[in-house]
Amino acid sequence: MTDSAGRENGKTGDAGETGEAGYGRARGRRAALAAVVAAAALALAAPLAVGGEATGGATGRTGPAEPAATTGPAGLTTLASTEWTPIPRPSNPALERLVISRPIVFARYTATDSIEDLYTISPLGGAAVKLTATPTVSDVMPSWSPDGKRVAFLRYGSGGAIDGIWTMKSTGGDLKPVPGTEGASDPAWSPDGKRIAYSKPVGTEREIYAADVDGTSATRLTFTTEDEYHPTWSPDGAHLAFSRADASGHSRLMRIQLSTLAQNPITAAGSQDWTPDWSRGNRIVFSRVDSTGFAHLYVIRPDGTGENRITSARANDKYPSWSPDGRRLVFTRGGADDADPEHLFLVRGDGTALTQLTKTDSHDLEADWRP
Repeated sequence: MTDSAGRENGKTGDAGETGEAGYGRARGRRAALAAVVAAAALALAAPLAVGGEATGGATGRTGPAEPAATTGPAGLTTLASTEWTPIPRPSNPALERLVISRPIVFARYTATDSIEDLYTISPLGGAAVKLTATPTVSDVMPSWSPDGKRVAFLRYGSGGAIDGIWTMKSTGGDLKPVPGTEGASDPAWSPDGKRIAYSKPVGTEREIYAADVDGTSATRLTFTTEDEYHPTWSPDGAHLAFSRADASGHSRLMRIQLSTLAQNPITAAGSQDWTPDWSRGNRIVFSRVDSTGFAHLYVIRPDGTGENRITSARANDKYPSWSPDGRRLVFTRGGADDADPEHLFLVRGDGTALTQLTKTDSHDLEADWRP
């Protein structure tokens, strides 16, 4: 599958060839990397409520909220149902504001500069701060360490060769490669800060690995003839969820218990489910190309129950990441071709209080909200 930037899969340059109508054609700026990395296939409303008070996005302007979906494919329920039980709201509004104001890291490129760099931005709005500035290599797929002091990310060159996973200070600088991760993608920092999970090529397939932050004790976790992408840790660090793509181009979510390597499906076969993120409230959000032909955000329990769609616009919503309190999300919303900018949006976990966070003429992708 190709994402809206065409980076993720070198098997096709046209999303229509694999049935992913909502994503549009592959983009030339990531075509070289597409031949190497087959990573996760994803290419103004009411303000975000903070402690009972509303705050705007990057400019403070707001508009009517996007209505939550009331119906969905195959009898899908909505988040208005009793299925949804987020973790309790902190009783101290000032503390809650402090928690959700932790920065968001993301990758950005523009129509005039195809090299991607990493930025941070406050979820309360304001200007984005540039962390990397590399004229010949792109930095993508950032992941916060649990203490917020460092960021793991993927670096790749203009010729498509993947340099591997690196870490750096949260303010930029002090770059350190993670040995043994050449060709890897989708880094995800463990909740205890000791390990990084990632997707890595093994022959013609991609499998899930985990290694210590210094690259030692690398362990292969999956052994299949399919492709595994985008691992995300359970809050207790005992499980990973990830996307498994088959030869037909479909992808479902899987869960693996790290102590036994036992695996269980989370979503059904024949789906188009990508880029899961596991919250402290024990819910998994992911992006699905559904029957509308667009990519929307869904939430599900780790055991596969309680599936709910939370966005429903005629746009592609992808790369979701939970806020540290497990009640809100940041994600990318964009159009179908390279002429359409892709912006970061915020939304509550029940699909309400949508607000646009970034508004520059850019492509803002793969956001991760600091734990």
